[in-house]
Amino acid sequence: MNPIAAEALQTRRLVLEPLRIEHADEMVTVLADHGLYEFTGGEPPTVEGLVTRYRAQVAGSGHDGEQWLNWIARRSDTAEVMGFVQATVSGDSSDIAWLVGVDHQGQGLAAEAVNAMIAELAHRGIRGFIAHIHPDHIASHRVAASVGLARTGAVDDDGEEFWASSTSPS
Repeated sequence: MNPIAAEALQTRRLVLEPLRIEHADEMVTVLADHGLYEFTGGEPPTVEGLVTRYRAQVAGSGHDGEQWLNWIARRSDTAEVMGFVQATVSGDSSDIAWLVGVDHQGQGLAAEAVNAMIAELAHRGIRGFIAHIHPDHIASHRVAASVGLARTGAVDDDGEEFWASSTSPS
């Protein structure tokens, strides 16, 4: 597999910046709301915890044939950090995930960020996309459907449903 580098991406309302360890200071505020963990579990991280997590994510998976690509999403009008998108690429497919801070939800920003990531990955030859979504997380269902993913009926070990597409959405 040819390595794919996370490069800056721009949409109508967002700038997606490749993850840097320094993003921890801004992201800790976005990730501070306990409501974000209703479906995934866990609790808000500390800056130190995010630095450790981001250091590992920037270093990569360490597995041959697998790449981690992470972007921090920033509003282009205010430069405010509002969430992230990420991809674990293996072969010509990718597991994808996203998170948008509570203050920025309900505005279509998650779908905009995910679409930008998928378009970039598709441009790089990735053809299959899979998201693992809690069965009760309706907002994530809407994001997945809006970017061309559909329920597969399969469930992972954590009880999350697989939403997938075998071709890149338009």
